[in-house]
Amino acid sequence: MNDPTDSDLIERTPKSSSMSSQFLYLLLFLTSLRLSSSDEQKMESVPDLQNSMYLAVDGYPCIRLLNLSGEIGCSNPGREKVVLPMINFKDADEILEPSAVLVSMDAISSFFTRLQDDSHFANNVGGVLIEPGTGIQNRTEGFSPAQKFPQAKFAPYKKNDYEWNPIGSGIMWNRYNFPVFLISESSISSIQEAASKNVKSKKDYVSNVAEFDLVMQTTKAGTHSSMSCLKEETCLPLGGYSVWSSLPPINTSSSDQSKPVILTVASMDSASFFRDKSIGADSPISGLIALLAAVDALSHVDGLDDLHKQLVFVVFTGESWGYLGSRRFLLELDLQSDAVSGLSNRLIDMVFEIGSVGKSSNHGSGNFFAHMTEVSSSKNETWNALKLARESLPLENIKVSPASTTNPGIPPSSLMAFLAKNPQISGVVLDDFDTGFTNQFYQSHLDDLHNINSSAIEAAALLVARTLYILAINKNELSSSVLTAIKVNTSLVEELIGCLLNCDPGLSCELVKRYITPSSVCPNHYVGVILDEPSSAPYPDYVHDVSRFVWNFLADRTSIPKENTSSVCSQNCDDRSEVCIGAETGKGTCVISTTRYIPAYSTRLKFESGYWSVLPPNSSDHLGAVDPVWTESNWNTIGLRIYTIQAAAYDRFVLLGGITTTILAYFAIVAVRSSIIKALKRD
Repeated sequence: MNDPTDSDLIERTPKSSSMSSQFLYLLLFLTSLRLSSSDEQKMESVPDLQNSMYLAVDGYPCIRLLNLSGEIGCSNPGREKVVLPMINFKDADEILEPSAVLVSMDAISSFFTRLQDDSHFANNVGGVLIEPGTGIQNRTEGFSPAQKFPQAKFAPYKKNDYEWNPIGSGIMWNRYNFPVFLISESSISSIQEAASKNVKSKKDYVSNVAEFDLVMQTTKAGTHSSMSCLKEETCLPLGGYSVWSSLPPINTSSSDQSKPVILTVASMDSASFFRDKSIGADSPISGLIALLAAVDALSHVDGLDDLHKQLVFVVFTGESWGYLGSRRFLLELDLQSDAVSGLSNRLIDMVFEIGSVGKSSNHGSGNFFAHMTEVSSSKNETWNALKLARESLPLENIKVSPASTTNPGIPPSSLMAFLAKNPQISGVVLDDFDTGFTNQFYQSHLDDLHNINSSAIEAAALLVARTLYILAINKNELSSSVLTAIKVNTSLVEELIGCLLNCDPGLSCELVKRYITPSSVCPNHYVGVILDEPSSAPYPDYVHDVSRFVWNFLADRTSIPKENTSSVCSQNCDDRSEVCIGAETGKGTCVISTTRYIPAYSTRLKFESGYWSVLPPNSSDHLGAVDPVWTESNWNTIGLRIYTIQAAAYDRFVLLGGITTTILAYFAIVAVRSSIIKALKRD
């Protein structure tokens, strides 16, 4: 037998290698068939693969807001997503590398305090995940990210260091160069588990990370104030649409408008550290619900045309951001625009504001305080009306008291804007607190359904309805039987609470769907941004769901049915004195009502030729001079997801090991090959 040559050996080696490869391929194919026939999840597409690798997290972001002097809120530090390993704050005595920190609601105050006091700690906080804090309302601790004196610059008195909100931390008014998310109930268990695994497996080569997509356009463009971002179109002004209505309707075609006006106001917007979780149940939505219930109660009273004074109701938006709604309303009155046709500054006799009224006392259905202006004659008249209304109530456990004389003045409220315009105006703010907020969660996402008492709101609505009637009727014509006949629909109050403060049923409730087609189910009372040129007849899609509902509700309750004519409408009605209720549902009805939208945005802003510009301050407008001119940064997408990655050190180790193995394998193959050749030659 001839000895094999080198060429023979070289030819045979690839054949055996090819056979081995084919065997391996067959083995892998059989294994894949076995796996696909098992009960494990099938991977049929790229999205299936992504879903198995990444867990999308439901949450509510803290976003970037801007004013004339700078920025507040949160954003990714640059143009890219932020990917960081997760760690639980309670396990983090020290943070040695940039991390996403999971913080419980119980620890949120100590966390942000440490951020301010410990620069080394702050430098390694690259993102924050906040636990929702379910049930914290039942504990003694509170949480308010607002200031101790909210919007103190607008106060009509000098003592602006007074603490109306003593528990306020002010953290939502700071700038954070990292993303912050409030985690939803449905996602928190996954986040906690992932963060715990990171602590337990510190020596492992894998890590659970959070990926934050919170890139703000103002950060990308480097526009760090309202003036610069509006110029470069990287932001939009905060604002929306307020609503006003009169009971009975005002004859706007008549030039003789001589009845004094009692202006009853409430707010429909709140603020929060987290944009889409601004609920504001006690502050201010309890006041809004009380106003709507009071209007409903008064709408059933006969003889309203004979009232000595005209009842006008206004629901403002944007009040949490420089009293945008009330200040714009007063400017529209000065300009006598179409939005306020039928009203006049000179006719406003008094302002009755319904503030926070959702907190009940420990031993009763309602304990309210009247914060009144110092106009003595009107003050006495208002207080007497409140006392008379209180005495007419069937429940003895409802109390109303004048606010303490030690207070520096009225609390933060829309009435401040009216006093800046006319210091002699008569006004009262009805609240559930005296010297300081009883709401331990003011401008917090925790000011929700669990933070109010429906019986307190019902009591406030009844007290307001009867007080307004007493103030509007001629004293000689006041009848106790008519007064006691004014009753609040308790079912309506409960329904409004469910619609405006809860996701179930939320804005999909029958009351709301009777009038509008909501864009979302879960109510959120953040003011939002002005999307187009402000108008007294805005395009419905540019108006917040709650504003559209309030407009329709007030138009319905304050209306007079048309006579002997078809009242079906889909958009507008023929007569200027008429409005179309429920137009969005396709089954609108034309009625006679004085109900209008009023744009709500900064008096320092002007929209012209498709662009926003900032006007110089007016020397005659004190509040305009301190107006921050709030804007919200534009953004493309906002998202948060978690997944597992290998540590970079492990990747380098694997790479180095692979290179080393390859080199050693090469030399081993060469050595074995040489040995085999020598052995064969010897044979």
